[in-house]
Amino acid sequence: MTEESERRPETPAEENGSAGVFAVLGKQLKLTRERAGLNQREFGQLVGYGPDQISAMERGVRTPRPEFLRRADEILGANGMFIAVIPEVEEAMTRARTRHPEWYRGYAALEAQAVSLHDYSTMGVLGLLQTEDYARAVFTQRHPPLDEETIEKRVADRLSRQQIFEQWPPPEFSFVIEQAVLERPIGGRKVHRGQLQQLLRIGHMRNVQLQIMPTGRENHPSLGGSLTLLIPKGKEQVAYMEIQGYPKLISDREQVRVLAARYGIIRAQALNPYESLDLIEKMLEER
Repeated sequence: MTEESERRPETPAEENGSAGVFAVLGKQLKLTRERAGLNQREFGQLVGYGPDQISAMERGVRTPRPEFLRRADEILGANGMFIAVIPEVEEAMTRARTRHPEWYRGYAALEAQAVSLHDYSTMGVLGLLQTEDYARAVFTQRHPPLDEETIEKRVADRLSRQQIFEQWPPPEFSFVIEQAVLERPIGGRKVHRGQLQQLLRIGHMRNVQLQIMPTGRENHPSLGGSLTLLIPKGKEQVAYMEIQGYPKLISDREQVRVLAARYGIIRAQALNPYESLDLIEKMLEER
């Protein structure tokens, strides 16, 4: 990867002026929230967002949706200030493009168009589900090390992908996570706890099925590693795998069929969604 490709803008916008819109709006949001006497967690609970998402919007690295701005305006008593900028935000959103490493952009573009996405994770929490602190810990621990500028850009790009959960109509999601992944305290106790709480929040969404594969299972249908299946709008299902930073996007129908069948068996052998959320809650109680 070239040095130039790593030094792209770290916000969700390119060098077309959109970044400035999000940065200024984020500062206004933070100032108004603080004047209302709310911290990020308290405000997030009122608008239905996590503190990491609020933080990202206030720093200009996550695009605030129009419905969020309307709700924020009401809760913070902004007297129409946030509603007034919705047309500019919508225009900026049409011009904004999330930046990712060159090798990842093909998949990222498909993911943004997904009407359904299914993932099996074996080593770490999927980027789409990560908190800001967890993502930063992952990139900080990377070897060979990344410089601070690149770490922050990667974190911003990862958080920006999570806007797919706010689309309407919502895509259908299913996630199967190995229990060992949830037991690995990446980033330390506080970060680990925050990540478990994030999984609980996402797992309770109506369009999400989150399942845990118990470590104690004697039989396992796929020890070959992580796997993502997705259907982009108007296109056929594809599969994506990444091993040690080497990506593989699979579009061959027969190969995708085999992987989809394998994923179905994985889901059948995992805990059901209710059992899985109960397990995460018990893990939180123990920490």
